[in-house]
Order: sequence, then structure tokens, then C-alpha cells
Amino acid sequence: MNIQEYFGRIAFNKPHKDADLQTLTAILEHHIQTIPFENLSMHCGEAIELDLQATYDKIVKKKRGGWCLETNHLLFWALQELGYDVCMLGANSYEPAEKGYTAEINHILLKVVIKGDPYIVDAGFGGSYQMWQPLMLVSEKDQPQGPGIFRLMEDNGTWYLEKVKRRHYIPEHSHNASPYTPELGNIRKIHKFTLEPRHIDDFKELNAYLQVSPDNILRKKSICSLQTTSGVLALVGWTLTEMKYNYTEEMDLVNITTLTDEEVEKTLKDKFNIVLENKLVP
Repeated sequence: MNIQEYFGRIAFNKPHKDADLQTLTAILEHHIQTIPFENLSMHCGEAIELDLQATYDKIVKKKRGGWCLETNHLLFWALQELGYDVCMLGANSYEPAEKGYTAEINHILLKVVIKGDPYIVDAGFGGSYQMWQPLMLVSEKDQPQGPGIFRLMEDNGTWYLEKVKRRHYIPEHSHNASPYTPELGNIRKIHKFTLEPRHIDDFKELNAYLQVSPDNILRKKSICSLQTTSGVLALVGWTLTEMKYNYTEEMDLVNITTLTDEEVEKTLKDKFNIVLENKLVP
């Protein structure tokens, strides 16, 4: 495992003398724009190991992506190598269909402290709720980024992450377009977490469970999403969504296309730079 090889994987070649906020921000941006959030292994008959060497080989050497347990674990290792004061945290994702948070922790994220100031760093949420820059660990402060305004709220030791939605413009040529466009100012809850430090072993049971549980979304659908310089690409099953943030003021442009099996494979290669070793069943 080599930090320069990781830098090559994320196309990061800037000076990084200090473990400062500027370098952290640049690494996170490069990481999320080159390493997709994806669960394709589950839909290719491949087991996902919660082992740092296996994760490194998969993401860095084989140029794959991974889900939060993999991609944030890799980022944790890289930040440690660079001398950052970093620890893992566990979060409970918000389930819109259930109108509540998951009972069990099902997400991993990082806390980084720089010159006494704590930040939340997460490279593994994917989609349009993926942060682009570290978030200051401050309650009730609007933190605008490319994807929208993020906000952390603290209540009795529990922190809640939410995002202010923008309207969506979906052109007529989009196939199977959802008519739903959120009202301006709508709040989307993302997850809740505490500041209790975690170890990767704390997530081994979750890693095993998510691969076999028929109820979770990761088992039901193949997902691959990648942040771009202007928005996000997401391939869910056979549906490709291309979103451009702030296409016009407070509105995102959303193009939705349904792909054939052959187009899925080509899209993974062309848009996500992923070539799978085994057959994908979306």
C-alpha cells in the first residue's frame, strides 16, 4: 500500500506539505470525482471484504469503487498516512419511505480535527447527498456547497445532517422521468451520528448483513454514482441519471435515460471508468 499510488488513483498531484484544511478539501474532491460509490460486487457474485488491503487492491489497483465501508476506510488510511488527526464514526441513515432513521448504524464517516477545529468528512454517501467539501462540526450553520446547502444540527449529543433541496428541471426527452420536483427550501434529512469513535471491526457484522439481507436497497439494486465537476452521475439498475447542479438559479438539470444490458456495461466503462471482471446482473 503506497500513498503515491493512491494519489495516482485519485489524480491528485498538488503539493501537500501540511495536514491542513486546504489539502483535506482537495483530497476529498479528487476522491469523490474518481472513485465511484458502488455496490456492483454484490450484483456480480463477488464478496465484499472489510479488510484494508483487499479494499486498497480493489479500489486503487483494480480501479473500482466501493460503498461507504470501503471508500471511507481507504480515505481514513490515506489521511492517517498524511498525519491527520482522524477517527471513524458510525451513522444511522434516514429512510424517507419509513420517515425515520435506521435502528442500527449502517454508515461510516470520518471526523478530522485540524488545529483544534473538528470537521466531518464523508466520501461514501454517493448520489446528490454526497458532500463535496469537509463540513465544520458546528450546529445550525448553513454550509453551502455545489450539491446544495448542508446543515448539521446537534441535540443532546446526537448530530443530524440535512440538506436543503433545489428544484429539478427534467427535460421532456428524459425517459421514465419522475414528475416529482422538490419545492425550493425543502429539507432532506440524510443521517444522524454521535462522536463516539469507532473501529473498522465495529462494522464487520454490518458488512456481512448488507450483503445477504434482501430488504436493504443495496441488495435490491445495483448502484454506481460518481461526482463530477458540475454535478453527479448515477446508474441505478438500468436507469442512468445525469444531474447538473444549479443549471439555473436554485434549479438542477436532470436527464434520465433507460439503458439496455449492453449499454450498462459500456456506460460503466465510459462514464465511471469501471471494467468488471464478472457479469453484472443489475
